[in-house]
Amino acid sequence: MDILRISDLRIGFTVHGFARDVVKGVSLRVPAGKTVALVGESGSGKSVISQAIMGLLPRAGGITGGEIRFRDPLAPENVIDIAALESEGRAIRDLRGGRIGMIFQEPMSSLSPVHTIGNQIEEALQLHRPTPKAQARALIEAMLKRVGFKDPPRAYGTYSFELSGGLRQRAMLAMALICQPALLIADEPTTALDVTIQAQVLDLMRDLQAEMGMAILLITHDLGVVANMADEVVVIYHGEIMESGPVEDIFRRPRHPYLKALLKASPHFDMREGERLVALREARPRPKAAMRIAPPPTAKVEATPLLSVRDLRKTYTTGSRSFLGKGTLSTITAVDGVSFDIARGECLGLVGESGCGKTTVSKIIMRAVTPNAGSVTFDDGHERRDILALKGEELRRFRQKVQMIFQDPVSSLSPRMTVMNILREPLVIHGRGDGDEQFARVRSLMEDVGLDPRFLSRYPHSFSGGQRQRIGIARALALDPGLIICDEPVSALDVSVQAQILNLLKDLQSERGLTFLFISHNLAVVNYMAERIAVMANGRIVEIAPRHLLFTAPAHPYTKALLRSVPFADLDRKLDFKLAAPGGASDMAHWGPAFRPEPNGAGLAPLSLGDGHYVLARPSADIREVA
Repeated sequence: MDILRISDLRIGFTVHGFARDVVKGVSLRVPAGKTVALVGESGSGKSVISQAIMGLLPRAGGITGGEIRFRDPLAPENVIDIAALESEGRAIRDLRGGRIGMIFQEPMSSLSPVHTIGNQIEEALQLHRPTPKAQARALIEAMLKRVGFKDPPRAYGTYSFELSGGLRQRAMLAMALICQPALLIADEPTTALDVTIQAQVLDLMRDLQAEMGMAILLITHDLGVVANMADEVVVIYHGEIMESGPVEDIFRRPRHPYLKALLKASPHFDMREGERLVALREARPRPKAAMRIAPPPTAKVEATPLLSVRDLRKTYTTGSRSFLGKGTLSTITAVDGVSFDIARGECLGLVGESGCGKTTVSKIIMRAVTPNAGSVTFDDGHERRDILALKGEELRRFRQKVQMIFQDPVSSLSPRMTVMNILREPLVIHGRGDGDEQFARVRSLMEDVGLDPRFLSRYPHSFSGGQRQRIGIARALALDPGLIICDEPVSALDVSVQAQILNLLKDLQSERGLTFLFISHNLAVVNYMAERIAVMANGRIVEIAPRHLLFTAPAHPYTKALLRSVPFADLDRKLDFKLAAPGGASDMAHWGPAFRPEPNGAGLAPLSLGDGHYVLARPSADIREVA
């Protein structure tokens, strides 16, 4: 029996008086108890279809044709055509959140910051299944326990901003499932999550599906998640179905060129040395970027690292004090004794779960955060500087040497500035050239990143996400920096755009001799970009090694857990959810005694396993046993 059957669905939007079709005759089905994956890029119409099923289309949008037929297993003879229901009528409100649940992509903006988690879940319950207060609380706490909260009574009274991304997604799952829906729509439920948390959330969804017998419509662009979760797959492009069928046929016998291109655009661990990602569509052809003009370094300078980080430590104090000095304060150690070097022209990958301290390290290097202890030394071949000791004019001049590419290409560009002003601003601040020289430099930067210089008078909102990230890259290149810090530069992008940006960064690195610190939680992306990889957990680097050694012979339990949690777009290498990261990869209780510090936090040191491979362990541990 099909829980949901969509036939020839057409959805149109009217913007500034112009009508435009965004979903063009889509047909698909979701059988009872099965998972159907709807796969495609941003703008393909995936989320619009889910909004139509839930009756949540924006005012500018509307269903212009077709049917969305929902058959409730509790009353199989009663089939409801959702497309024909009044948009804010009683019938659609009864279905939405009741028999059809939904998990949204961004749990932070989907949960109210001024209501507790318990209040929000109770609201959904009381709307569809009015229940006495005490009984409702018991049901909610039982559901919070089922979705993985260790202390449900405490979780009931917490606010969304007090929870991590993984726990917020679990709270969303509890809210969607409290009324035991027949159909769960999951719109990119794990996009913003680390691989270990993603594995836990996906495992939880599978367990609850088996327990409750519900059907799942999974909307995603991650083919690794699709291979591990879906029974059937529907591939959509620009509002039209390109290919659909059982997961076995889709992965083993893809037929449509678009699907084949999607499979080739994702970075994976089996890529050969020098192999490039194949973008679905190439960006504007770009000339080779000119090499940075700098005198060739001597042999002695060449052997010296560009950046040396030693024993960084950063703590934060949280809590509050009253006017009389009473209250509770607690100290959190974000970075604890971090040391590493980056050679000239190298890309060092820095990976770990959210909250492990990756971004704090990057902010310390950028002098946006002041550490409690440690040193950061930058040697450009002409002068060796202690970055943390720089002040005033010296610090202003140094800022040209280190630039950053940010995670979110939308919020990192001012909406009130044209692209010309955005790219020219660093040149103006640091007094690089006169007006004509600056204009020429900006045009050259646009060509370096594959954008048409004719777009310089446009504002950021008129560009796609990938184009905005190219503008961010051009801005980072404007001052010819010695080091560029890439903080999750492709995590907000689709797989096809991601391939373009990663290829661009690799090309710029080889053409201009750039040095990168590449921060990411996506291990496949880091494997594609970096020569060496450092793995962070709980504020410390637990393992650092050349790329091929880290992925073929990981030594630390945390690294092994990260690698076990990566979903492959390969049916022959299914993810074992139970083994992926039980209890959380960063929980030291799951590490062997050789990797756990003494009760006072001491007792660990980097042990060499040869060939530049180091692991944080007790000096007394047998290195062969550790490896």
